[in-house]
Amino acid sequence: MPSASTTADASAKLVAVMAPGAGPDDAAEVVRAVTADGGRALASRGGGRTLVGLTGTARTGPERLRALPGVADVVAVTAPYQLVSRQTAPERTVVRVAGVPIGGDHLTLIAGPCAVETPDQALAAARMAKAAGAALLRGGAYKPRTSPYAFQGLGEEGLRVLADVRADTGLPVVTEVVDPRDVELVASYADMLQVGTRNMQNFALLQAVGAARRPVLLKRGMNATIEEWLLAAEYIAERGNLDIVLCERGIRTFEPATRNTLDISAVPVAQRLSHLPVIVDPSHSGGRRDLVLPLSRAAVAVGADGLIVDVHPSPDAALCDGAQALTGADLAELSRTLETLPALLGRSLTPAPQAPAAVAGLAPLPG
Repeated sequence: MPSASTTADASAKLVAVMAPGAGPDDAAEVVRAVTADGGRALASRGGGRTLVGLTGTARTGPERLRALPGVADVVAVTAPYQLVSRQTAPERTVVRVAGVPIGGDHLTLIAGPCAVETPDQALAAARMAKAAGAALLRGGAYKPRTSPYAFQGLGEEGLRVLADVRADTGLPVVTEVVDPRDVELVASYADMLQVGTRNMQNFALLQAVGAARRPVLLKRGMNATIEEWLLAAEYIAERGNLDIVLCERGIRTFEPATRNTLDISAVPVAQRLSHLPVIVDPSHSGGRRDLVLPLSRAAVAVGADGLIVDVHPSPDAALCDGAQALTGADLAELSRTLETLPALLGRSLTPAPQAPAAVAGLAPLPG
């Protein structure tokens, strides 16, 4: 990795990489030093690392930064997204959601109903998901839909159902938030906040989830380039949160044979450009049950850090995306695939938590 003192690119931004043992006071001292020199600096934490990015013009040079307590290195980042850039972290980030790892040597399955409809439906789907090897439960309480007449979710009632299901199964909850005003409410129930494809460039929402101190699952916008996707992640990181998981969920192309076109090449490209974990959504990519398994295999083979799939006990009666939800034999086949394929690539399936997971309100802001 090139250091700040070896690069001649005037457009590069400096990032102070804090040592593993550095504390919040050390990062704060870096921020104070840069501010005193007329610049602006932001500390961001997650995945076991702390980065301090310099975002304004300052007289603070790399030599002075390296001399500050707790600074392990100073890196000149030439990418437009400095905090999530791979240039800052040769080792890729492992994000932990209520103790469940995403990234590293693990392949993590996130599964559950696209939308929470009833307590019985959500609990049945969660039990099916856990039996298939899921370590995290997905379920939508707020559903941004193309049609205003489509099912929009149960709102806070759905969040309460997810919390009850978590208490029963022990699976930490991943759920979508669509409005900045709802972030605090959703974060009080959820273990991980999801930003959906339609909100990838809702910058007020990105900043709000970045400040909520919950891990974030950021889906790629259906019309977004990879650079735009990573810049959206930078909005979250810039608010102090590096616990971000990227999700490739298919992009809109001219091809009408599938709901979306899974950009399988986006996985290794994003992993090369960013240190963040990258997972794949085979359900929304293909939009059909018969495509979920082949796309899942492709995602695992190309090196994705996980999958997020739809599960429903009665897909034909589903209020949302039943055509792509797995059940019965298809779910069993996915389970068999995940027992064997990751091991061929040197990875292991993340086990489901044994003890019931719990969330105790919003975490305090780091000092």
